[in-house]
Amino acid sequence: MTPLYTLDPASLQDQQVLWLRDQAIAQIQWARQYSLQLIESIPGSQWYDIPPGQSSHLAWQVGHLAVAQYGLMLFRQRGRAEGDIQIMPGWLRKAFGRGSQPSTSAHGMPSSDDLIQHLDAIHRQSIEEAGQLSVGTLREPCDVPYCVYPIRLGALMMTPIHEGIHAGQIGAIRRGFGLEPIR
Repeated sequence: MTPLYTLDPASLQDQQVLWLRDQAIAQIQWARQYSLQLIESIPGSQWYDIPPGQSSHLAWQVGHLAVAQYGLMLFRQRGRAEGDIQIMPGWLRKAFGRGSQPSTSAHGMPSSDDLIQHLDAIHRQSIEEAGQLSVGTLREPCDVPYCVYPIRLGALMMTPIHEGIHAGQIGAIRRGFGLEPIR
């Protein structure tokens, strides 16, 4: 596999690290607003339906966005914290984490309201904590996924990119249902 393109994080001045942190936070807030517009335009009755030609459904996309944001913006930044089980229960990670497959049935799966509740709780906690991340924390090395810099800052910067990828998939699901574009 081709190595990921990276830049040397040592070239960043402390002020640049904080600027990039703040830019990543602004980008994830914008990307989430866009994702929510797409999500809210699909009726709850269709959340577990996979449109013809698609390989996923909205419920999996929403659950996966929650799990990914927790992983990139919370767990990778500070590890597991007390209270995380309320916003990121084990069933959520198992059903929607990396390598999981969309359920073929809504039976036994969380409702759209439950998924939105977790998505929102993780987002609120992520934004609150990300704004407090120090230069020292953001400079600590981390494993993939990250973008550009192989440090915790890179994991934070990966979040809006990942969100955008899945917003595109949600848009394709919408089109698979015959819904008109929202933009």
